[in-house]
Amino acid sequence: MSATAAQADLAGRVAIVTGASSGIGRAAAVELARRGAKVLGVARDAERLAALKAQTRVEVLALALVDDATCRKAVEIARETMGPVTILVHAAGRGGYLDRPIFEQSFADWRETFAVNLDAAFALAQLIAQDIRDEQWGRMVMISSTAGEIGAPAMAPYCASKHGLIGLMRSVALDLAPHGGTCNAVLPSWVRTEMAERDAEAEAGRRGLSVDAVWAERDAGNPRGSIVTLDEVTETIAFLASPAGSGINGQAITVSAGSLW
Repeated sequence: MSATAAQADLAGRVAIVTGASSGIGRAAAVELARRGAKVLGVARDAERLAALKAQTRVEVLALALVDDATCRKAVEIARETMGPVTILVHAAGRGGYLDRPIFEQSFADWRETFAVNLDAAFALAQLIAQDIRDEQWGRMVMISSTAGEIGAPAMAPYCASKHGLIGLMRSVALDLAPHGGTCNAVLPSWVRTEMAERDAEAEAGRRGLSVDAVWAERDAGNPRGSIVTLDEVTETIAFLASPAGSGINGQAITVSAGSLW
């Protein structure tokens, strides 16, 4: 496909991208819009979303996706203003740096993590799957993590929710396949987003290191000597959301440059 064709390969498609105010979600929303999609970026932070809208072609909705009702509201607004929704990128997430060792982990925090990381993914997928079935085309991309396949100490809610996201994806993929739809998960390792910065700050505090020293260790721990970039993750998401990704379905795709974490 030529560069020009790639830039317009999503023309006419309607996408919802969650977690769109920062990090992977923001980058994905911008890239899908660049490729021609009509994008509704959803996140909690109204101020950041306003800046995103001012700088790009992304429409925005300040909304915390914490239950079925809020997810339904987001989908209904997208349908009413843009048309049937046939692309979902679920990048909203509550970070593992907020978790505690299991001895100290509260059930309330467990539920808060699951509400955003997994419950919202299910509710959005269930709603958007109906549009995909009607349109006979669609793409879903769930942003999991390398923590979705391996465990980490003091991160039970995060690891469990990211593991669950992969299981959800694998089932949804089989439901969508007869209707021209795909569902895949992207599993980034360390990538320098705001959420990862908060994690690095927490780790630095626990270990008595500087934040830069933590990031230097993460770079050194990658086989190529540097962690993956936001652009590398975004390009993977965009490919899976595009017509060119039609042959990939039900897959957990690790973007790590060879690192396990």
